[in-house]
Amino acid sequence: MIELLTPQEIDHARPSGQFVANTLQNLRERTGPGTNLLEINDWAAGLIRAAGARSCYVDYAPSFGRGPFGKVICTSVNDAVLHGLPHDYTLRDGDLLTLDFAASVDGWVTDSAISFVVGESAAPEDKNMIETTERALMAGIGAAQSGARIGDISHAIGSVLESAHFKVNTQFGGHGVGSTMHQDPHIPNTGKAGRGYVLRPGLLLAIEPWVMDGTSKLVTAPDGWTLCSSNGRRTAHSEHTIAVTQSGPVILTQPA
Repeated sequence: MIELLTPQEIDHARPSGQFVANTLQNLRERTGPGTNLLEINDWAAGLIRAAGARSCYVDYAPSFGRGPFGKVICTSVNDAVLHGLPHDYTLRDGDLLTLDFAASVDGWVTDSAISFVVGESAAPEDKNMIETTERALMAGIGAAQSGARIGDISHAIGSVLESAHFKVNTQFGGHGVGSTMHQDPHIPNTGKAGRGYVLRPGLLLAIEPWVMDGTSKLVTAPDGWTLCSSNGRRTAHSEHTIAVTQSGPVILTQPA
């Protein structure tokens, strides 16, 4: 399903984007060495309740996971890159953590992810990997113009990732959002410009470049959900939800 929102509906989706963005910033500020992943999940659940929002993850049971997910946020540590199932793990100084969070507010879903190094011991290669995904994200957003194509977004993302010598996996990527979490179109993190679905005003897209150091191959952890690098090396992931408008892309999950 591809859903196109009216300008009024895009305005109604803005509170969802702000809630998701503010939640991620809140969690980042509270997280440090000694924080348990289950604490992060509990904090996020409390913020959802306080806002009268709805989790998109608790009951989520797609074909690629051992569902339902059962938690309200994805917490991916070090070699984990996607769908990290919160578990009893206490973060250490220097861990690379990705928080991926989606919620529904007033019936509209937005989705965002941030990666950061816990504590003060950030290795240069970790910072470079995170910054590369952030640059790729902004390049993809810049390409999300009305009248462009999905391939233009994919090409913009892939050009940044590949120029930084990362191998790109296309099994998982960006996607449409709106009244539900995962919609068409799929947005691979590399591709050919000028190909694919034509972007139209009203389209909400979650754009999400992610990389793994030295590989493009994923393995699934024993929990049936967490996706990790096949070589055990570190990973990073950045994501925003945007609205395609006649005057250009609007980031809905930009922190205030």
